[in-house]
Amino acid sequence: MVRTFYKPLAIMQLDYTNPYSSTRLPVFARKLVSTSHPLAAQAGLRMLWQGGNAVDAAIAAAAALTICEPVSNGLGSDAFCILWDGQQLHGLNSAGHAPAAWTPDYFHSKYGSALATPPKRGLDSVTVPGAVGAWAALSQRFGKLPFGDLMQPAIEIAERGYLVPVVVQQKWAAATPELHKQPGFADHFLPYGRAPQVGELFQFPAAARGLREIAASLGESFYRGEMAQAMERFSSANGGSLRASDLAAFQPEWVRPLAHNYRGYTVHEIPPSGQGIAALMALGMLEHFDIAGMARDGVDSQHVQIEAMKLAFADVYRYVADPRAMALSTAQLLDPQYLARRAALIDMQRAQSFGPGNPAQGGTVYLTTADEHGMMVSFIQSNYMGFGSGCVEPHFGISLQNRGHGFSTDPQAPHTANLVAPGKKPFHTIIPAFLTRDGQAVMSFGVMGANMQPQGHVQTLVRMLDYGQNPQAACDAPRWRFNTGLAINVESGMATDTVQGLAQRGHQMEVMNDSYQDFGAGQFIWRAGDPGKVGYVAASDARRDGLVAGM
Repeated sequence: MVRTFYKPLAIMQLDYTNPYSSTRLPVFARKLVSTSHPLAAQAGLRMLWQGGNAVDAAIAAAAALTICEPVSNGLGSDAFCILWDGQQLHGLNSAGHAPAAWTPDYFHSKYGSALATPPKRGLDSVTVPGAVGAWAALSQRFGKLPFGDLMQPAIEIAERGYLVPVVVQQKWAAATPELHKQPGFADHFLPYGRAPQVGELFQFPAAARGLREIAASLGESFYRGEMAQAMERFSSANGGSLRASDLAAFQPEWVRPLAHNYRGYTVHEIPPSGQGIAALMALGMLEHFDIAGMARDGVDSQHVQIEAMKLAFADVYRYVADPRAMALSTAQLLDPQYLARRAALIDMQRAQSFGPGNPAQGGTVYLTTADEHGMMVSFIQSNYMGFGSGCVEPHFGISLQNRGHGFSTDPQAPHTANLVAPGKKPFHTIIPAFLTRDGQAVMSFGVMGANMQPQGHVQTLVRMLDYGQNPQAACDAPRWRFNTGLAINVESGMATDTVQGLAQRGHQMEVMNDSYQDFGAGQFIWRAGDPGKVGYVAASDARRDGLVAGM
């Protein structure tokens, strides 16, 4: 029998005190844009002022982020979205596929038979970029304003420039030693012969040209026009295999979000090849524990969440890939009886290293927007590892992701479902999320940062749904991050007795001060107010340079 540990509430009463050190306060408004850079938030808000809806705001903010936060995304990113249109949810998978030339033999003949994955950087790490396709698809189906208007704030920022903020600058400087020799990187991202300093002006005229071309062609040029031809020329000149025909074959895919219940709410994630299912699996295990009966920041609560996350990752890393190649279905991985068996493996007094079970028996920017009509958008786009491949097409300023590094090139590896193949999508880390209750929208949210993303989803949801914390407090609370085996990182702000207690249970911990790199950053919009009246409370993570803008 499955026990439940929640009291049904018509409207959850959130606690608006914040026991954690924070530079942010929750923001209340009828229309909101929450992003990891202030200029991007204002770009989205500008669309709302012009009469646009939450989709228009999200696209404008996403385009602006390619300029304002190039350390995480660019015109060559991939993207995913979960959208509440006021009545129902829609999912969009705009992850690109492998070029037609990519096979294990392609990589082994070029780099040697010992190569286990495609390269981390360079043109042979680049799959077809999907973000521009996502913008166009969302605008065509749900937007109100002309698509070209949505690009205008980003174009203006790219042309006039902006002053580089603190967190972006830190990551820019950190990436430069590895990437400065990649084609196009120094020309576009080292304007002073080095990374910009905090407060120095950065301009990106090539990307402004690219954005104008995207605006004029409604995104078609990127996949079937001059921009596609420019990417092929750039790839061919630098030893890559990406061709205009690969770009022309791309189409964003509308999908049905996965759903799993937790404490009377329903959590939604994009289905594979992304890792969002890991959060759902972990929450399904945590349903079997009285989390609310444990001290909110204490060792028991943190320990059981860590162990559930380990179990979920063990299965995700073994089974999740392009769904066409998966041996198991998402229904099998989310089967309640299977998750109950996995939950039973958790020892509350001892950290463990878990392998995958057998279900067959039973770098990134995130933003969220909401408008006065109830439309809410959960959107994420990424170049994967910081600047991605490090390669920048020169004429249109297309900074290309390195998602191909997520493939395997070893046919003998245990996880062959993610073996590289032409037209196949790699395992993806970026995951937008959404929360509903009784078929109605509650919260649009996400936490960016590689494998921290599902871990961030779980930790913040537990704080809100088990402990009633408001989104900003849940965002500000110190986090942990599971790596491999028994190894975890914890933020330096975590209580000393909790850190010591976790160590006594066998967790191998490293206390970290670099919150951006290790613990992700989130944006949250929670629908608040009386039933039938639209209003929201939003949060933006202090681990980045972000802002909530509302009206």
